[in-house]
Amino acid sequence: MTAFSRRQRVGQRVINTIAGLGLFYIFLPILVIVLFSFNAPKGKYNIKWQGFTLDNWANPFSETELTSALWVSLRIALISTFCATVLGSLIALSLSRYKFKGSGGINLFLVLPLTSPEIVLGSSLATLFLNRGVNFGYVTIIIAHIMFQISFVAVTVRARIRGFDWTLEQAAMDLGATPARAFWKITFPLILPGILAAALLSFALSIDDFIITFFNAGSLVTFPLQIFGASRVKIPPQINVLATMLLIASVSLMVAGTVIGNRRQRKLAGN
Repeated sequence: MTAFSRRQRVGQRVINTIAGLGLFYIFLPILVIVLFSFNAPKGKYNIKWQGFTLDNWANPFSETELTSALWVSLRIALISTFCATVLGSLIALSLSRYKFKGSGGINLFLVLPLTSPEIVLGSSLATLFLNRGVNFGYVTIIIAHIMFQISFVAVTVRARIRGFDWTLEQAAMDLGATPARAFWKITFPLILPGILAAALLSFALSIDDFIITFFNAGSLVTFPLQIFGASRVKIPPQINVLATMLLIASVSLMVAGTVIGNRRQRKLAGN
């Protein structure tokens, strides 16, 4: 083994070690949340390990206010994710497929919500709603969430479309398919994994958002707002249980989407 090979192998080990430590640092809070969902706290605050129990999982919805806030967040996330996924995917398709005047400006506007501080976006939207006399609640939160979700969806789907061979649609139409049939049978299955990934990302961002929601919620309480308000009085283990349930559901959807997308690609490749 030459000196260069030894240095290369040592460098790879160092990089792998650093990457492993970085991943451990990122996932450590998630592991703590899952672990403390099995904790049996003796007081009101579930911040110190005091014993293993399954009672928390036997009664995950015992905190009624927390459960109610979770359903509010889920409804908002589902509606806003659906709207943002449709709009963001259409924007990504138009920007990737067509060249038109103003596309550069649209790209700039897509990046702005990603780079602007959330407190700026939240306060600006709150000012807009106040000036228009809009009542704060479901509608204002959904509009606010769609606003920043569209950017994430468009960027994610556009990354999937980049390099897509549009001649596949032309070939399908040459064989007698209508433009709509060519899109649904050829283009859509190929970009579906990117759309699903974008939808899952926007859904997670909606569930997790606090700052923008705080400015535009009014009297409506979402899951993050409820946790923030309740943390001054108590931190029940049901918070960890519900968070772990959301984590399991998100990971399951992500795995299912990946499997379905890979099967579609293999099926198309086989045909």
